[in-house]
Order: sequence, then structure tokens, then C-alpha cells
Amino acid sequence: MKLPRCAVLDDYQGVALSSADWGPLAGRVEVRALREHLADRDALVAAVEDCEILVVMRERTPVDAALLDRLPRLRLIVTSGLRNASIDVAAARARGITVCGTASSAEPPTELTWALLLGLARHVRTEAQALREGGPWQSTVGADLAGRTLGLVGLGKIGGRVARIGLAFGMDVLAWSPNLTEERAAEHGVRLAKDRRELLGSSDFVSLHLVLSDRTRGLIGEQELRAMRPSAYLVNTSRAGLVDGGALLRALREGWIAGAGLDVFATEPLPADDPLRTLPNVLALPHLGYVTESNYARYFGQAVEDIEAFLAGAPVRELG
Repeated sequence: MKLPRCAVLDDYQGVALSSADWGPLAGRVEVRALREHLADRDALVAAVEDCEILVVMRERTPVDAALLDRLPRLRLIVTSGLRNASIDVAAARARGITVCGTASSAEPPTELTWALLLGLARHVRTEAQALREGGPWQSTVGADLAGRTLGLVGLGKIGGRVARIGLAFGMDVLAWSPNLTEERAAEHGVRLAKDRRELLGSSDFVSLHLVLSDRTRGLIGEQELRAMRPSAYLVNTSRAGLVDGGALLRALREGWIAGAGLDVFATEPLPADDPLRTLPNVLALPHLGYVTESNYARYFGQAVEDIEAFLAGAPVRELG
């Protein structure tokens, strides 16, 4: 009897099959992992058209209705996390395809947010590169955190954790989101800004922690970036679509803001010729916010559970 086939997409580090115990699927499912990102739709279809199951990592590969139409064998999609805007769940359901997710920890993106913020404040990229290349010894003066204002756009699961660390650094923490209340802000020990303009104009560091939706797409545009202080830094570990990309490039090139720490981009992987790779006031990482040993163990371990449950006819963690 032919076993159902499962492809794990975008296994960049080649660790999907070693991050969890796939043993429970032995003899029941034929599993393979694809390390190369297949941006070309024809190449992607050729690589997985024989599969009944796909395991996708976050939003690395969009799964829309057009792709689903070309994968008639597909019966189950498992995504890391319990939200994936790049999967057309309704289209999948209409074709009899189940979509399930996994848990995701807020700690890894919280920690990476602070890696970027601290890297910007202390000019880590510039100084580390100079040290490695024999450049000048101490060429920059770092920005202090204590006594400065941290502005958080979003105070949810991740934003709330970022706020606590900011308070521990002795920062004045200000927060705003479309639905944030004064009571909720007070629970986190932070001040509520009356609107995003007040937050942006008052903050030395601004960090974004909102879900991308029609309501929040392009929330930070030219007017908002111009409202920031020329000495302020913007950190985005959430979603690139929250910020107008063209306006951000102008802000960085023309000095509207001091710099940006970015872990998310409109196109991923980031094209080789993208100016964000070379701007001196950008500290950029290749979307590593959720990429840690514990999160990968959680993602792939629960992916195995999702597949087992599906095979048993009782799917768990279905996305609605």
C-alpha cells in the first residue's frame, strides 16, 4: 500500500526532521523536507504535487486558491503558529483540505526585539565591523535606555513582554493600539498615548507589535515617520506591511529618523539588491524572531501531533 506523502517546506536550516520526534509517523507517512525556498510557482508544484500533506513555516510560502487548485492530492496543511495570513483557509476548506496549526511562544520574538533595539542603541553593527576589519577603535557614542521613552504600537502577548523589559531598563514606556484602553495599559505599568502621533513624536525608540490586517496595513506611513524624532529608532519584528516601505526608505535615507531594526520584509527572502541590505542606519536580520530551538521543537513536535490526529480522523488545532 502506498503511504501518504508529506513535504516540509522552507526548512532553511535543515533541522525540521531533527527538531522533533517524527517516529510516530514511521511506516504511516513518507516525510521529506525541502531546504530551498521555491519562489517559482511551477517549481513548487513540481516538488510537492504528489503530497497529501504540507507542513509550512509561518508565511514563507503563500498557499492561495490558485496553488491549491494545482495540488489536487492535498488533504492537510499544517502551519507553525495558530495564525497564518498567507494561507487561504476558506479556499482550503472549500476543497476539502484541513488546515491545522501549532502553539508558538512569545519569548523568542520578544528577545529578538531587544537584540535589535540594543544593537541600534549601541551601534553594535558599526563597532563590531570596525573591530573585525581593523577600523577605528570606538567611533560612535551609544544612546542610553534608562530615562528614555519606549513607544510600543501594540501591547498584546509580545508587546506586553517588551514593555516589562523596557521598564526593567528604567525606560518610560508609552503604548498605543487601536483598541488599547487606559486600564489595560495600567495593568502593564505603562502610559497610554492618546493616538499614534503622540506616541511617535514622544518616543526615542518605537517598536511595532500588531497583527497585520486591513485595518493596520500601512499604519506607519510618511506622516507618521515624519512625526518621529530625528534621533529616534524604529524596530519592526511584527510584519513588514505595518509600515509603508517606500516611506521608510526615504526616512532612512533622508534622516527623518536615526535608524531602523528590521526582522520582517515585504519580500522574503530579501532580494540581493534591496537597499535595506546596505543602508548604514539599518540593522536587519532574516526574520529570526521565532527561530529558536524551543520554538522549533514546539512547531515540529505539534506538527507531528496534528498529522497523527488527522490520520485518526480527529484533527486538532484546526484554523477557522
